[in-house]
Amino acid sequence: MSQVYFENIRRETIQKESKTAESQGSFKLLKFFIVIAFIVLTIQLIWFLGITPFRPFSRIEISGSSLYDNESLLSYAGITSESSFILTNAHTVEEMISSLPLIESVRVTKRFPGSLEINLLGRRAAAVAFANRGGLTIPVVFDRQGVIFQIGTEDMRGYMPDLPVISGIMIEQPVLGMSMPARIFPLLESLDIIRINSPELLSAVSEIRIDRTTSDGIELTLFLIHHRIKVLLTGINEDILRYTLLMADVLSERDPDIALIDFRGAVASYYPQTPGGWF
Repeated sequence: MSQVYFENIRRETIQKESKTAESQGSFKLLKFFIVIAFIVLTIQLIWFLGITPFRPFSRIEISGSSLYDNESLLSYAGITSESSFILTNAHTVEEMISSLPLIESVRVTKRFPGSLEINLLGRRAAAVAFANRGGLTIPVVFDRQGVIFQIGTEDMRGYMPDLPVISGIMIEQPVLGMSMPARIFPLLESLDIIRINSPELLSAVSEIRIDRTTSDGIELTLFLIHHRIKVLLTGINEDILRYTLLMADVLSERDPDIALIDFRGAVASYYPQTPGGWF
């Protein structure tokens, strides 16, 4: 009886030792995997935080409208094949690109750990004027902010047919980036909106002469393409221009001798051609 009892105790002891050994083996294996995982994670963090930001950008994305090709734009901004997240100052890049005459605004964003995004808004032509440079009369194109960004004829073949000519202002020795007088900014903003929404209206106008500026606005003379009629206005917008062209059509059919329409007062007035010529 006692022999059987001790045999049972010995068997239970062996089973407990076996289970303990198995548990210790599983624990050691788990510790091994934890250590390996920690080492791998540490290496990845070191690579991600300590190495990748110093490596050249893996992605450079340029979006928006611009007349510059990407290579020239990056070169001017100082972005090379060696530029990285850490070594690139987004604000400095913005300032350099913003100084280009064809760029209205730019936003530069760095994405950790190795991406660069450049979003551009190119200047959009609002009107053209003629300037004096070196004794020659040359055309200049400016945008809604009054910034000259095209000078001469070679770079303006795509602009001239679609833009109204602004006259009545003196522009001497124009250079790229030069700003037009602030008094015509509201006019340029209006022309930009009209060109976006109703370009066919501007195509009926050959010239907009600035006669004078007042505390109430700006007095203009419009010269139309399809009529020998001049129109006097105080400011311009899409509705005013549409109504002006409609009145010019109606009055020219009613009386071919109509030479001038004056919208500056509360009531529109129109006048025939004088014997001495046009108003």
